[in-house]
Amino acid sequence: MPQRSTPPTTIKILIAGGFGAGKTTLVGTVSEVLPLHTEEVLTTAGADDDDLSGVEGKRTTTVTMDFGRITIGDNIVLYLFGTPGQERFKFLWDELAIGALGGVVLADTRRLADSFPSIDYFEKRGTPFIVAVNCFNGAQPFSVAAVRTALTLDADVPVVMCDVRDRRSGREVLVALIEHVRSLILGPDYTPVGAP
Repeated sequence: MPQRSTPPTTIKILIAGGFGAGKTTLVGTVSEVLPLHTEEVLTTAGADDDDLSGVEGKRTTTVTMDFGRITIGDNIVLYLFGTPGQERFKFLWDELAIGALGGVVLADTRRLADSFPSIDYFEKRGTPFIVAVNCFNGAQPFSVAAVRTALTLDADVPVVMCDVRDRRSGREVLVALIEHVRSLILGPDYTPVGAP
């Protein structure tokens, strides 16, 4: 008799953050399937709403979501949902957040204040999250401690540095989120994989 395979465990993760922080790039970099992007060209109609300070070269924006998938081993599948970054699309977040295990707040230190709406959203919902600081141009002038202080994060919220253009770095962000959620579920005696 053929052995029945069990369906994989599916985990939904939100990728949030400010306009131009790199959410679409992160989803596209780590996804094992062709990612779904709902990118539209920025137009003059949105000029009053879209502050391009620090991201002057940005030409498109996510208007609904980004979607990607990663399979881990034989039994875990991560579904990644990137949220739109502008306030006018925030009404979509509640739908995207249904069933999410946790979230990543992608931060750009050139526009760090843009991270606050995502942080506030996850805190109000009680959704576990981490902050991933996108190191544009391969460098980051601020330390993890400086970012933590600037964002007034609780001590138990992990802050990691990353380069969303690098697949390994992007996957490390997702591992950090999953380890954070596991530690919240399993309690203070939990030791993350690979910890000394």
